[in-house]
Amino acid sequence: MTPEEFRAAGHELIDWIADRRATVEQRRVRPELEPGDLIAALPAEPPTEPESAAAVLADLDSIVAPGVLEVQHPMHYGWFPANASLSSILGDIASSGLSSLGISWESSPALTEVEEVVVDWLRQLTGLPAEWKGVIQDTASTTCLVAMLAARERATDHAQTSAGLVGESAPLCVYTTTEAHSSVRKAALLAGVGADHIRLVDIDRYTRDMEPDHLRALIAADVDAGHNPMAIVASLGSTGTTAFDPIGEIVQIAANHGVWVHADAAMAGAAMVLPEQRALFAGIEGADSIAWNPHKWFGTILDCSLMYVRDPDHLIRVMSTNPSYLRSTAGGEATQYRDWGIPLGRRFRSLKLWYQLRIDGIDAIRARLRRDLENASWFADQIAARPGWEVVAPVRLQTVCLRHRPDDLVAPDRGEALDTHTLDWVRTINTSGEAFLSPSVLDDRWMARVSIGVEGTERAHLVRLIELLDAAVAPSA
Repeated sequence: MTPEEFRAAGHELIDWIADRRATVEQRRVRPELEPGDLIAALPAEPPTEPESAAAVLADLDSIVAPGVLEVQHPMHYGWFPANASLSSILGDIASSGLSSLGISWESSPALTEVEEVVVDWLRQLTGLPAEWKGVIQDTASTTCLVAMLAARERATDHAQTSAGLVGESAPLCVYTTTEAHSSVRKAALLAGVGADHIRLVDIDRYTRDMEPDHLRALIAADVDAGHNPMAIVASLGSTGTTAFDPIGEIVQIAANHGVWVHADAAMAGAAMVLPEQRALFAGIEGADSIAWNPHKWFGTILDCSLMYVRDPDHLIRVMSTNPSYLRSTAGGEATQYRDWGIPLGRRFRSLKLWYQLRIDGIDAIRARLRRDLENASWFADQIAARPGWEVVAPVRLQTVCLRHRPDDLVAPDRGEALDTHTLDWVRTINTSGEAFLSPSVLDDRWMARVSIGVEGTERAHLVRLIELLDAAVAPSA
């Protein structure tokens, strides 16, 4: 493909993307597909002859795009907001167009230094202290793994430089709750912490926040048993119910034993750009590492996960590699982001944030987040006032957890029937294509999560969702 052919095909692709975004409400949220449908629609053998860009775009439109769950649809309420602002998409295109090789400062000074600047902009906007330094990882799952590796090396006095974990006589322990994201357990296991030593701290029965007294008791018991407390992972806006572990108390407990604290604010971290919401994160500056994902509620296209650390020198010591072919003439004066995570190479991810912040502006982003908070509060009030419906967890930010309980399913022994009822009405809504929400288990019973925060979601869309909810649970004629 020549630059001129690329120019023509690029214009057509941009027009196609813009048209899709402009007409997103006209499509189903959930595609009408069964597993294997797309595979059957695509050639089994690889192409041997060149095809036109127009032909590829036609198949993208007719075969691939109809198989996408439309997470930019204003009636998408599943999992978490996965916003992809058009401004950040421009940054993603610019990143691809520059095609930078991000393996060292020398391989792309701009990639490194724009990332340093943009990450610091977000530090300022979220109110973190100036000594915190950051990096863009792909997802919060990777950030959690990197944090676990850093915690392991601090707890073992850098065992990786000698015998490794096989030389450790004291088992390492990690502390979290049942509300923690599944990536926390995965990260602990990959870091070498056995499943037997992942401690689940009690949570408040209503708020689902970690109980500090139980955390304190678990750590003390492990110390007495000769174990080595390695890390605490605090959920700040958990996936299931938006629980907020008391990070201020947690860091005080951790300080008494030198335990690493990782604050997982993957979705909810966007709320830190709202000064009035920072009380939810009080004490976060005492953590050792923080993760939050602009590629969720904030609106930056995947993948863009911010990781901040209080001691970057420690992280660099754990993660660094310096083969001769990567040694830079810049020496120690330049940041080498290959030493801040697992991959050697990296994309120019910061351009996504750079474009978004400059084109949209933080005031508009803040206004949208505040709109979502107001809509979530309004929606929760509407649900709580409707017969048979209940809000089953505190509404901390923009996620509302709800359950419908008909009169004949109130008794405790009707739990399984209630689960069937819940999954049935959620399935009815999702398969209709009009809206999408994700079920989850709370107190051993199914409920539904309504995660509000897509860029296009307005009050009228929530009014329509309420109509769909009522219709889905209405007795059949």
